[in-house]
Amino acid sequence: MSERTWASAVGEVWRSALRHKVLSAVVALCVAGSLTAIVLASSASGASGSPDAPGQAHPAAAAFSLPALAVSGPRVSLSGYQGKPLIVNFFASWCDPCQKETPLLAAFYRAEHGQVAIVGLDENDVRTSAMSFTRRYGVGYAVGLDPTDVAATAYGVSALPQTLFLDAGHHVVDRIFGAVTQAELNKGIALAAGK
Repeated sequence: MSERTWASAVGEVWRSALRHKVLSAVVALCVAGSLTAIVLASSASGASGSPDAPGQAHPAAAAFSLPALAVSGPRVSLSGYQGKPLIVNFFASWCDPCQKETPLLAAFYRAEHGQVAIVGLDENDVRTSAMSFTRRYGVGYAVGLDPTDVAATAYGVSALPQTLFLDAGHHVVDRIFGAVTQAELNKGIALAAGK
């Protein structure tokens, strides 16, 4: 081969490498831009999982009807609170965080003099353990017994405790994962009441 042919071959390789670098840079910029757009779109649409994000429809609460924890009590059902905002608390006597939040919920209910409706749904538990638990913490609100997690499954509850706040139309307006705090109770009630 002549010197000129080698030079042109080296030049062609060099130009090709530059084109691939530019093409790689363009692809990298497109990927970065796409990822940025996805992150911005998900944060703008309230993808935090919170049903109270602006513009997001509130899901309807699943109906439930469970035997009351108190053997002689009436069934505990969502329809029994028709037209009223409602706090639904999923708990169990064996759940450590539930032992922290249940006294708070019981005191909150007493302080509101029954003006705020609360329903406890005892999940995957033994009736005698649940009764001792609710007596120990002074629970005065209705508690339904759900030993096979029927209600928990309907609400997508996979870990305890969880507290849901329903508006008067029984749409879920807020959901708290873990032990609820006083501030979260106040916020949830305000959302449920439409304040």
